[in-house]
Amino acid sequence: MRLDTLKLITMPAAISLVVTLVRLLGELFHWSERWFTTSTLGVVPAGLTWVFGITWLALPFGAYFAWRLMRAGYGPASRIKPVLCAVVGIVITLAGLFLRPPLPFPQILLYVWLTMAIAAALQLAGWPELVRVLLAYGLAARIPVVAVMFFAMLGNWGTHYDYVGMPPQFSMSFWPRFLWLAFFPQLIFWVGYTILTGALAGSIVAAVLTRKTAAEKYL
Repeated sequence: MRLDTLKLITMPAAISLVVTLVRLLGELFHWSERWFTTSTLGVVPAGLTWVFGITWLALPFGAYFAWRLMRAGYGPASRIKPVLCAVVGIVITLAGLFLRPPLPFPQILLYVWLTMAIAAALQLAGWPELVRVLLAYGLAARIPVVAVMFFAMLGNWGTHYDYVGMPPQFSMSFWPRFLWLAFFPQLIFWVGYTILTGALAGSIVAAVLTRKTAAEKYL
């Protein structure tokens, strides 16, 4: 059974776009600070702000993509290898971020992006079909964020998309600021993050489904 990647990611990408736009409107119109804070909170969200963000969607959509791939006959060659690749990728990411070298900002970002890119690329060894789908979804979800950040930075909208209230080192001229803080992090770090976390969720789903199928053969 042939699987159309574009068709597969259309619904998840549309949901991600809606969430991004709702988040933007919430910040622009100063809706509840509990849900729509304009503060830039880093990789790990705080409070309930994560609900109206697309970062966590990589987990359910990774599981969904895995289920669809399994149904279409594009499951992983091994039940365990994809899980191991995802775990090793997470270890690489955490170790890399914890043991980061003493580089100045923004050059340190190059190291952070490279670490995430390596961890994401490792997932190809576990389940390449899932990685391709997650890459397509990651780009479809993050390109609109890049566009939002472009206009937010250009117009100084006062949202987390243009890093309002951040330290002086974030106050660059427009193009360096956009490239360092929006374009490359969204399309390298956050797409890589989507692949890594989506692969973790998807590989667990595949392992469970494969084990269930194997058990049913003996019934």
